[in-house]
This record gives sequence, structure tokens and C-alpha cells, in this order.
Amino acid sequence: MTAISLKQIRKLYGTVPVIHGVNIDVASGEFLVLVGPSGCGKSTLLRMIAGLEEISAGELRIGDKVVNALPPSDRDIAMVFQDYALYPHMSVEENMAFGLKMRGETINEIDTRVTGAADILKLQDYLGRRPAQLSGGQRQRVAMGRAIVRRPKAFLFDEPLSNLDAALRVEMRLEIAKLHRRMRATTVYVTHDQVEAMTLADRIVVMNAGNVEQIGHPLDLYRKPASLFVARFIGSPTMNTFRVNVLHSTANNLVLQLPAGNVAIGPGDGPHVSAKEITFGVRPEDLTVCDASESWFTGELAVVERLGSQTFGYLDAGTDKLVTVEFPRATEVQVGDRISVRGEARNIHLFDGQKGQRVN
Repeated sequence: MTAISLKQIRKLYGTVPVIHGVNIDVASGEFLVLVGPSGCGKSTLLRMIAGLEEISAGELRIGDKVVNALPPSDRDIAMVFQDYALYPHMSVEENMAFGLKMRGETINEIDTRVTGAADILKLQDYLGRRPAQLSGGQRQRVAMGRAIVRRPKAFLFDEPLSNLDAALRVEMRLEIAKLHRRMRATTVYVTHDQVEAMTLADRIVVMNAGNVEQIGHPLDLYRKPASLFVARFIGSPTMNTFRVNVLHSTANNLVLQLPAGNVAIGPGDGPHVSAKEITFGVRPEDLTVCDASESWFTGELAVVERLGSQTFGYLDAGTDKLVTVEFPRATEVQVGDRISVRGEARNIHLFDGQKGQRVN
């Protein structure tokens, strides 16, 4: 069942278009993440769902009702903001209960809902405190509790973890994931952090300059990005991408010219193209050290990052940018080492050299 449906949604500020005909269906109980760089339109789209921004064109449905003209209070959604938006003069309990009081709920119902949300979010010991007496993570829990007590049709999260430090972001990410598994509420979540998107989402919508680049399950986007933009955005470190020449292309064989040698792609290994120049992509974990005679890239390590569980090397192979390689954890490599690397043809990603779309 579709809980939220966007059909050809557009947004203009004056005569300047910022959202260009977006189509998204959010299933009931789904956790959908809108991800993209700053300025791509993801927060604007979320605010249109919430009713905080007018829709210039298109149709927005929540459940079976068209809500384009409905005010936010009548859409039966709850929003969690980046800056918490708590009332500083109210206690935690009063902040969580305020919306219910405005809706005319009974005292007993308010107490039941606030107590239930406090139990879920482990806020029982903080109900008498004011926001200034709480940590950032506790304030975000209060903001989430205020949304939970509403029991809305959908939850909207607008970059809720951006103001938290790295350790607290991981902790709150886990809390949000556990909360969703417990409540199975329809959720639309905005972030610029692709790690948050990959770990939280049932499906991801990758946005770029007001357009939807790709919609899919997290691993589908990682394994088969539909465009060069998605390939570079999803994954950390990012995919290695380089312009290469096509030396030979038939129905059965494709030969690409790489900096240290050529690579042949046979039947079943990958796509075949007729263009003379395309963009070649390979992820860091799909490259391995090899003999120079078999290599795709050869050069000196300019940087080595040791992260404990992972080791990354950045290879100066004479290309316009460094080649990122993920080494086995125990590998002993140093800056200045000369190495050669290659991958498997089946792990190559190819994109149109002009349009940036995946070559199928």
C-alpha cells in the first residue's frame, strides 16, 4: 500500500525551477531516505511533503487524499528538525505533550502516550528537565518523542543528526534504526551523509540538482549505479572513475585502453559500447596487487590511510586523479612503494562519456 505519492512534483522560486518533475511512491511502513549533496533539493522536497513549502505543480497524496492545498496541521505527519525545535522554557514532558494538548487530547491519553514514548527512547529520568540541561543526543530523543506521541501517518526527518559529533551520530543512527523496526512507521529521512542512507534505508532516492538520479535498495545502488553521479556519490571511499578509450568493440569482445595496459571484456563480463570514449569505473575493494605485466594501473603510493579494520592506498598512476586501492588489513605498504593493481572484468562499471549514464 502506498502511504505517500509524489507525481510530477515541481517547485519554482519565482521563475527559477529547483525541483524538476519528481515521481516517488513511498510504501506503507517503508523507511525512504532522500540523499544528495547540499543544494540538490532534498530538504525542499521534504518540506513540500510537510506542507511548509508550496507545490508549484504536480500532485502529492498522503494515503488516498490529495494534500497539495492542505495546511501542515491537517496532513497527519510529524517532522523532526535538524535543530530540534524544542521549547526552551518547557520541560521534556511538556515539550512532548504540547502538541497533544493543542489537539485537545485528554490528560490520561497524554500521560499514556508521553510515558510510552519516554520508555521507548529511555527518557524516563529526564522528563522534568529543560532542553538546556540535556545533551545533543538527549534533545534529539525528545524531538523524536514529540513526533512519536502524535502517532502520525508518516514521520519526516530533516537531517536530524547533523548537529551531533561523530560518536553520537553513530549511536543515534542505531536508535533510529531500532525505533523504526519497532514501530514500522512510514518514514522519509533526508541526509547528505551516504553512510546514514546506506545503513538506515529500505530504499534510497539519490537526488542531484532537483532531479532524481536513481531510486533503489542500498546495495543495488552500490553494485549497479545508474549514472556516474550515483557511482561517485554512493560508496566511501568513492569509486575510481577515469575517461578511457575504446580500442575494439564487437558483440563478443570489448577492449579498453587503461594507463598501464589494456583490458578485454568478454561475453557475460560486462556491457559493450560503440562510443570511442567512455568513463571507466572500479571500486577500491575490487582492485588487487598484481605483476606489472598484468596491471591496469602502476605507480607510487602517494598516501596510505590505516583505519584499523581497513587500509587504503592512493596510487599516483599518471592519471588525472589518484587511484584508490583497498588493501587487506595486514598488508604492509608504505608511501613511496611502487605497486601495480588490477581487477576483474566483471567488476567494471562503464558510463557514457558525455551523458554520464550507465552503459547497459
